Amino acid sequence: MATLLLACASASVDARNDDPLEAINRPLFVMNDVIDRGVLKPVARSYDRVVPRPAKSGVSNFFANLLDVTNTLNSLLQWRLGEAGTSASRVAVNSTLGMFGLFDVASDMGIKRERTDFGQTLAVWGVPEGPYIMVPLLGPRTLRSGTGTVFDTLASPTAQVDQVALRNSMFFLELVSLRAQLLEADQLISGDRYIFVRDAYLQQRRSFISGGDVQDDFSDYEDDWAEEF
Repeated sequence: MATLLLACASASVDARNDDPLEAINRPLFVMNDVIDRGVLKPVARSYDRVVPRPAKSGVSNFFANLLDVTNTLNSLLQWRLGEAGTSASRVAVNSTLGMFGLFDVASDMGIKRERTDFGQTLAVWGVPEGPYIMVPLLGPRTLRSGTGTVFDTLASPTAQVDQVALRNSMFFLELVSLRAQLLEADQLISGDRYIFVRDAYLQQRRSFISGGDVQDDFSDYEDDWAEEF
């Protein structure tokens, strides 16, 4: 993550034409930043400090296993049957040998995670990227990736939990876990924070969509990019 942010920050990315809604996006960015500094970041710090490393790893692995379910679905929608089979195999292995995903046994066995999301699916289908938007509470998106977020959220196993309190607790725990993983990246943001986050997000998403080698740390569920730091 640190290397990625530094690369994005130093890259020459002219996103002015991609941000026609900047006058709206900036106030939303500030609002999200206030919420993050006042609520999410302190909770994430406490979580990172109090929860033992093995437990944090188990939480991260558990939600990554759920993510492989939507990875499977999106690979099928993109007609990437080999990748769909790989993701499905990861779910089967980690849900059984990995004790419901608490341990990433599949990676130890050499079964690589095939990361994708519905935003990429829409790109494969020819849907244009659309303007850059700042979504309240969720952070940076494009119109296409934001639409993908809605689909992936509704399709996630967490969303299928009937008990509202349990479902909301799972969503919040995932958010805190992801935010805790980004704590060390806070100090890397410099200059105009809004522009830094926007340019980093757009460059990373485009690399991800085009099949670049850089891991998609800005995707919606595995390393959800919280612009609020």
